[in-house]
Amino acid sequence: MIRALRSQTNVVVDLTELAFADSSVMLDLAVLARRLRARGREILVRGAQPQVMALIKQVGLHRLPAIRLEPAAALA
Repeated sequence: MIRALRSQTNVVVDLTELAFADSSVMLDLAVLARRLRARGREILVRGAQPQVMALIKQVGLHRLPAIRLEPAAALA
């Protein structure tokens, strides 16, 4: 998280390989988004698997102003 906060640009969080997430992951992302927004930056959450995307939406992370979602690419 410290590297993300020191970044001078928006932060990309690639969740492509993440098969499971719980509330602690969502809380970390929410805290990071809040801190980045205070610095005029945002998070792009990329590649969340369907079960992780469902949790993101369930907890309302996608509603935070500093969070942008890019869903996982459809399997060919």
